[in-house]
Parts: sequence; C-alpha cells; structure tokens
Amino acid sequence: MTEPDVPDLQAAARDHLWLHFARHSAFRDGAEVPMIVRGEGAYVYDDRGRRYLDGLSGLFTVQAGHGREELAQAAAKQAAELAFFPLWSYAHPKAVELAERLADAAPAGLERVFFTSGGGEAVESAWKLAKHYFKLVGKPTKHKVISRAVAYHGTPHGALSLTGLPGIKAPYEPLVPSGFRVPNTNIYRATAHGDDPEAFGRWAADRVEEAILFEGADTVAAVFLEPVQNAGGCFPPPPGYFQRVREICDRHDVLLVSDEVICAFGRLGTMFGAQRYDYRPDIVTFAKGVTSGYSPLGGMLVDERLFEPFSKGTEMFAHGYTFGGHPVSAAVALANLDLLEREDLLGHVRRNEDAFRATLERLLDLPIVGDVRGDGYFYGIELVKDKASRETFTAEESERLLRGFLDKALYEGGLYCRADDRGDPVVQLAPPLICDQSHFDEIEQILRAVLTEATGRL
Repeated sequence: MTEPDVPDLQAAARDHLWLHFARHSAFRDGAEVPMIVRGEGAYVYDDRGRRYLDGLSGLFTVQAGHGREELAQAAAKQAAELAFFPLWSYAHPKAVELAERLADAAPAGLERVFFTSGGGEAVESAWKLAKHYFKLVGKPTKHKVISRAVAYHGTPHGALSLTGLPGIKAPYEPLVPSGFRVPNTNIYRATAHGDDPEAFGRWAADRVEEAILFEGADTVAAVFLEPVQNAGGCFPPPPGYFQRVREICDRHDVLLVSDEVICAFGRLGTMFGAQRYDYRPDIVTFAKGVTSGYSPLGGMLVDERLFEPFSKGTEMFAHGYTFGGHPVSAAVALANLDLLEREDLLGHVRRNEDAFRATLERLLDLPIVGDVRGDGYFYGIELVKDKASRETFTAEESERLLRGFLDKALYEGGLYCRADDRGDPVVQLAPPLICDQSHFDEIEQILRAVLTEATGRL
C-alpha cells in the first residue's frame, strides 16, 4: 500500500479530520491544512519540505526536542514486551517505577501517583479526589473550588468549570456547579498596587481568602492555581503570592492544587513549578512534558494524607481511565526523565532563561509590544494599541490582528507559536528546552519582522 500524495492528504484532511480548537471555515475552497510530517531538534517540517522553529514545543510539551530516537526505542521495546494492561487493581513494572521516580522528584509529602491519559483528566481527577476526601474525613459540604480569571484548566466538564474563559465555556453550559473565580496575577493590568509586586501579590492572594470566606470555608474544598498562568499570556506569581495562598489554605482547611500540566518537567527550570516558587501543594497535576509528548500520559501527585482514608476497609477512589499509566507511555516517561537528567536540561534552562528574556525584551522598542513576561522557557508578549496608555485592541481589531494576519504571517515566516486573545492579545513562546541563543535570536528576528509589519497595518 502506497502513502497518499500531498493533494490526497489535503483532501482527506478537509473531508474527514476534525481539528481541535480550529475554525474549519478557514479550509473551505481548497485552502490547505498545515501538514507537519517530521521533526528534528527544535524544528518541524511540513509536507512541502519547509522548516519551522517550534516556538511552542508542539503544545508546551516537547521538552527534549523532536526526533529523539531513544524515546521511540523505549516505546518499541515496551510495546514488544507488554503493550497494554490497565491499572485497575493490577500493576505493571513501568507504572511502579515511574510512580517512585516522580514521588522522589516531587515536592515533599507528595508520595502517591494517580495516572491518567492527559492533563484535563488529571485536573478532573484532582477535583473528584478533593470532594471524595472531604466526605471521608467528615466534611461532606466541602466541594467548591476556586480558580483564577482567564485561567485554562482543560476541556472535560469539571476542568472546564474551573476554567476562567467564558467564551469557551458558554457552548457547553450548564457545567459542573461550584467553581468560583478570583483575580489572576497579571500585574501589567493591575488595578491596584501595579507599581509594587509584593503588595500586588498580597492583594491577589487575599482575594482567594475573600472568596473562601464569602462562599463559606466549610463549603470550599480546593484552590486550583498554575505556577505561571498560561491563558492570558504567561502570568508569573508576584513575590510571596504562593506562600500567602498556602497560609490561607491551611487556615481554612482547603487543598492547594498546583496545576502543572504545562509548568512541570523543566519548563521553568525545575522539575515542578512549585519548586521554582518554593511552595508546598497538596496535589500536583501533570501531563505534557512528562514524556516530552512522545506518548500520552498525565496524572496527579498526591499528599499521603489524602490517600490515607482510602487505605482502610472497603474504601476506594471510584475513578480511573483505561489508558492511565499505559505501559508504553510509562516506559517513555522513564526514558525522558533519564534524558532530562543526563543532558541537564533543567540546568540548561536556568543558565539560559535570562538570555531568552533579554532577547525577547529587545522587542519592547516596537510600538505594538506592551509587555514581555514569563519565566524559564515560558513567555508571553502582550500586544497593545497604545504603549503609553496600555490601551488594548477592540474585539474586531484583535480578530483582524491575530487571525487575520499574525497566525499566518508567523507561520510563513518560519515560526510556529501561539497568537492568542484569551484575555488580551498575546504571542506565546515555549520552545523546547534544548534551545540556545541561536534559537532565541531566530525567534526574535521573525517576531520583529512580523510585528513591524503588523504595526504598519494598524
């Protein structure tokens, strides 16, 4: 059987493939679907042979870069030995080995690992665990969860209920009740203490306590926060923010969930984002970078005290996924962790993050660039209509700027990244952890050319 040629693939894609988060009207009248066929290092290649710098690590995922044969070989070896067996009351060696490895690398106290297939499932699992745990310890009214405005936590109904993006929630309402929002940590748009990061951090953290008290501490089970919030354009925490949130959660017996689907496994230069900002979560959700995207895997790391009520009598966590902790994915994850350690990719990020920031900050001389923010290899560039006033674009202007021009222009310029307006218009960058100054310069040069043209179009 021969592979279909390029036109046949394009027709099949338009006729049969339902893309995720995609406007299919863009592919009417024969317009081509971008078709990525291979990857090598920090680059991917399309079906025409054109090369693109992967400025988003696929989807904040390919930490070790593309084309890593050792990861593919780990998958093949495991598939030949044991391709599949579920973790439903049974174990297999690779899940056990990976659970131990992750527990050893995690913040103190997170000793139990519950595996899922991906990040949305991990968030879903954490909410279910929080509710079930409090029922078992005699606090059955604690079921509500608090998350931040504009934050994205996934697409399953529970995870979507935690998500603070009204536009992507509205089509699926009614959602799971009991999700409540507090302000995020976008100091560039701060309405209070914008000139004092520590004061802003206290203010933002105090909004969490305010929400707990307003709803009633006896009804709130958990607070879900990303170390660096993705949606809206990479909001790092102000100094002291997470320490104060930890104090608030302890005071009101509320679980702190660190949603690290993006931020774990070196994205911020540490194995977990909580370690970067020195706070202790009760649950860490993870996915994406645990395998560098070479096989689907997610999960949650759980404080041992949350497991304890399930270790007695007939109790069980009535929850699971067919492919959670899949043997092939677990084998790939172990090989990926070996690779991250052997090549010291976490140290590489820490040694180069200041250079990455400084290179992106060169773009601040452009009138359209209002803010450059982030940490590690995870940055957002906020675009503005007027730099002095920080005036943003109208919805119609943003549509024309991002989808009408930037998306296509950046791709044609050889850079795959994200131009997004979930919140204010931003360009997001999260390159593979192998990247160095040569890649940073290439990113900056492409962005400079495209954003300069965008400025002329305003």
